[in-house]
Amino acid sequence: MSARAPAWPAQNEAVPLPDVWRRRFRHPGCLILAVSAWLATVANLPLWLAMRELGLFQQVGGGVFAVAFALIIALVLVLLLSLLAWRWTLKPVLALLLMASAPVAHFMLAYHVVIDTSMIINALQTNTSEVRDLLSLKLAAVLLLLGALPCLTLWRWPVDHGRWPRRIAHNLLQAGAALLALLALVLVSFSPLASTMRNHKELRYLVNPLNAVYALGYLASQPLRHTNTALLPLGLDARAAQPAAARPPLLVLVLGETGRSGNFGINGYSRDTTPELARQDVASFREVRSCGTSTAASVPCMFSGLGREGFDARTHSSEGLLDVIQHAGLAVLWLDNQSGCKGTCDRVPNFSTTGLAHPQLCPGGECFDGIMLEGLDQRIAALPAERRARGLVVVLHQMGSHGPAYHLRSPAAFKRFGPECADNDLQACSRSALVDAYDNSIAYTDHFLSSTINWLKKNQAAYDPAMVYVADHGESLGENKLYLHGMPYMIAPDVQKQVPWITWTSAGFAQRTAVTTACLRERADRPVSHDNYFHSVLGLLGIQTRVYQRALDVYAPCAIRPADEVAGKPVPAVAARVAGFATGTSLIVKRGSNPYPTVVNSY
Repeated sequence: MSARAPAWPAQNEAVPLPDVWRRRFRHPGCLILAVSAWLATVANLPLWLAMRELGLFQQVGGGVFAVAFALIIALVLVLLLSLLAWRWTLKPVLALLLMASAPVAHFMLAYHVVIDTSMIINALQTNTSEVRDLLSLKLAAVLLLLGALPCLTLWRWPVDHGRWPRRIAHNLLQAGAALLALLALVLVSFSPLASTMRNHKELRYLVNPLNAVYALGYLASQPLRHTNTALLPLGLDARAAQPAAARPPLLVLVLGETGRSGNFGINGYSRDTTPELARQDVASFREVRSCGTSTAASVPCMFSGLGREGFDARTHSSEGLLDVIQHAGLAVLWLDNQSGCKGTCDRVPNFSTTGLAHPQLCPGGECFDGIMLEGLDQRIAALPAERRARGLVVVLHQMGSHGPAYHLRSPAAFKRFGPECADNDLQACSRSALVDAYDNSIAYTDHFLSSTINWLKKNQAAYDPAMVYVADHGESLGENKLYLHGMPYMIAPDVQKQVPWITWTSAGFAQRTAVTTACLRERADRPVSHDNYFHSVLGLLGIQTRVYQRALDVYAPCAIRPADEVAGKPVPAVAARVAGFATGTSLIVKRGSNPYPTVVNSY
């Protein structure tokens, strides 16, 4: 005898609790409301703490505004999720949001960072070493409490999706109701909402997980905004002027990582973090602004020649600085001790040192920057001889002062300041210990740069060598409770945008270009930015091309240009400097066969 399904209780009978659950809470909308409420409240703890620190809750109606703000976030989530409330998509999408919101909340709480497109790019381009630096017990606890446990509850929640025609109608009705409620709530709270978002732009990057969803959507739509997806050539007309009987130039471009200009002793820092550079004949620009606040933003920008605003507004991809140098016939080599060159070295010989084994320079599987100088002569010898005869450019991409594990960036012999912070949870350290760890990493960068200069000095018989060190971005070390980097540029503090720019030239290089330390030191406090980098490197190498803009070349005021003509007559370097650069006037300079005159301004 087959079992019969139990009859549903009569109208006046008590309904068992499990049946109440089935009837009232199996609808997908209930699950969406529950998850949206959780995300809008608990997962947005960093947002509510930030608003409290800004004093927004103490204002008249602050509590009501906070409730309205939370409801707005929840309604936006309901609206979006209602369109995904299908049998095979609802729970996976909800689980993904819950698991994504947990680490986002942790990093915003732990380091006071915000989530925007640049930060998402950093996360997508990170490597295992950088991920390892970010692991902690706090992160594990947050992932468990804010991610895993809610996901377990979500997966055990019974849902009755019903037939698809009815499901379509319910989804549309739910999305429509959420949209109407959202519009009404925004209209009612428009004045305080608009004022808050206008005065505190950083809050929009704290809305979890909508900040990450928006950033991912923006990145996914980039191919649609770039009308030309092909890589456009750049500087095909480039050629290098070679002075008679001169040795070819050897220029080392050290691409620094997470360098704060204010923590370099040669820039006036109270601590002597750069004693070795101080003994070398170097010049340092002290007012330098970066192109971005992260490696992923700054490196492609500074090598593009477009400048920060032009790079952000670009609609197509094009070749960069290293391509132009190769077009001029010089040899190029990129050595990377970081997480990659972000596309800037894709078309030149390149090598990663991160996987090398060395008992002193690579303890624990991660290499100090000195590893890039090991075997460098052999790597250069493998480049085409005909190109090396015209000149050589070597890029050394540092691990530098990459955080949060600053204590791992310096060997024991360079830990001059202490006791240093040895915890990845930076808030667990005192600020003095955190600065000690960071300054020790600068002390090792000082040694690495000095070692690079000494290596260049050994090559003076074959080349005229020089070195340019520029960091990609700065760093926050607890100022205003901010840590690390990657803040949106318009709201980022200056310490994330002020970077060092250090130049060393050999006697031979100075003789061929007149770029001397004395001349550069006279201009040490002039404003400079990553916008100048592309054109300054081309100018140092004497590369003539239409894409070069001498007005953006920071070395131009000090440089000899024997082939330059002013009013059709050759002008000696000193006379040119007196006639134009030193007086702050402009000169129209015709460079070689370039038919396009270039306006030269003193900067």
